[in-house]
This record gives sequence, structure tokens and C-alpha cells, in this order.
Amino acid sequence: MKDFRLYAITGEQFHPGRGLVEVMEEAILGGVDIIQLRDKSGDKAAILEKARALRELTRKYGVTFIVNDYIDIAMEVDADGIHLGQGDVPLLEARKLVGTKIIGISTHAIEEALLAQEQGADYIGVGPIYPTATKVDVVDPVTIAYVREVVQEVNIPFVAIGGIKLHNVDEVIQAGATRICAVSEIVGSADVKGTCEAFIRKLERG
Repeated sequence: MKDFRLYAITGEQFHPGRGLVEVMEEAILGGVDIIQLRDKSGDKAAILEKARALRELTRKYGVTFIVNDYIDIAMEVDADGIHLGQGDVPLLEARKLVGTKIIGISTHAIEEALLAQEQGADYIGVGPIYPTATKVDVVDPVTIAYVREVVQEVNIPFVAIGGIKLHNVDEVIQAGATRICAVSEIVGSADVKGTCEAFIRKLERG
């Protein structure tokens, strides 16, 4: 997979009155490298239509497109990859279904991270770093300490996620993260493009 710095996940509840494609296009224009479609509550027909629209958008800009959970939808729209949680389809089973497409795995402990690496994940999510309202079933925050563990022990790309905002991202970067994921801070912003640009500036400073 192409290297990346800024990863945005959809969260339509954070931008009522604004269209999904409009918001995600602004994120791309601000420097986002990866867009993930995550929709835990919609019916599959509606999610498929969103996936088609985002696949068209990401192709236009040459941005990586990931679908959360729904392997069948990812394959239908020819997404670049899928992202799976600890309770989803096991990585080795998913690999049989998606072939060489990107597989990302959410991890909350170093044991999960090392297992994902051993089984061939292309990248892992590391989090939630801070408390977050984005996911209702979220585990306790893993804190900056987990970022430091992953930096020391994991060789595949990782992206820090969970409650990351412009006001606290410096701490995450100082712990060794070079790739950041945000949801509400990006898609809920009154200036999506500007917020993404601000994240990129902080990542560039390191």
C-alpha cells in the first residue's frame, strides 16, 4: 500500500445537512490520503450506494479507499481494501476473500498488534488513544503508552486513532506516531479542508 499520513473515516452524524461526498472531498483537498467508509447503522443497499460514490471520488483524486467491515461491498465497488475490528471476520479468512487488497486491523493491545502483523495485516489501527464518542462499543483508551509500545515492537505501518484532535495530536506525534486518523475533528469541522491542512502541518513538523 502507498504510505500515508492522514486517514479520515466517515461520520455523517457529525455533519448534518452536508453531503457525504462533499465533506470527504474537502478532506481530500486538505491532504487526506485514505478515506474509510464506516456505517454501522445503515441498510446495506444504502451503504453500497455510499461506497460507489466514495469509490468514484477517491479514484478521481488517486486516494486510497477502505470499507469498514463489509467485505462483500468492498469487493463489489473494487475498494482498495477493508478494515476489520477484533470481533469481525478473522484476518486469515478475510485474506482468502480479498486476495491482495489492503487489510487493516484495529488493535487495542500489543498482543493484538503482533498477531495482526504475523498474520499479514497491511496496517493496524492503534487506539483509542483518548476517550471518544465516535464508537458506542469502544474499549477503554489505550493511552500514549500503547503508541510507544507499537513504535518499539511493530514493523508494519500503524495509524493512531481515537479522540485525536488538533489540540492533543502533538502528544501522539511525540510518542512516535507518523500517521493519524480522525473522525469528528475532521468531518465535523466547519472548515474540513483547513482542519486537515492543520493536521498535516503538525505531522510535517514531527
